Amino acid sequence: MAAPSTSKQFSRRINSYHLEQTANTSRERFFSDLVAEHQEMVINTCYRFVFNREDAEDLAQEVFIEVNRSLDKFREESKLSTWIYRIAVTKSLDHLRRQKRKKRFSSLKRIIGIDDPAESLPAPGSDNPADVLVGNERADKLRNALDSLPDNQKTAFLLSKYDGYGNQEIADILQTTVPAVESLIHRAKKNLQTRLEKEFRSEQ
Repeated sequence: MAAPSTSKQFSRRINSYHLEQTANTSRERFFSDLVAEHQEMVINTCYRFVFNREDAEDLAQEVFIEVNRSLDKFREESKLSTWIYRIAVTKSLDHLRRQKRKKRFSSLKRIIGIDDPAESLPAPGSDNPADVLVGNERADKLRNALDSLPDNQKTAFLLSKYDGYGNQEIADILQTTVPAVESLIHRAKKNLQTRLEKEFRSEQ
């Protein structure tokens, strides 16, 4: 696998796309500033879901392409950053669903020999630059436990515990209420604790 892109390389990739779409200097400058301000947080947010830097950067590029296409439709009903991170979460969850669908169809193909309609979907990178962080068995169990959570619980938990968002910010991103966010985080913790206690007891 190629080495992870630097922030400058990522900026060049996304801005190169943007320059092909518009000749408006003020909009170009605004978009470039927007990417510079939010790119690392968007990449990190995507990474929390996919655990692969290269996939996270690809998703972040998709996020900013959609931001560029939809910027004129933004109505300031929420903060611009909230809107951007909502897109990042949606893209990340869609990516995970495609992966799960690919695995399901691959399993069916092995069992009954059907053609795999998910073959054209991009496979996740096999070489993970996060191995330093998640290479040990217990970290893998934590990642698997996170992946077992319902999407809304997983999203609320990751945004709260890993990205440091407050409950109101998470509510804005998920377009729900603060009490609903608090409930999601509480249920996520409870489900994680139950799953991990069972996993760790099996080691003894």
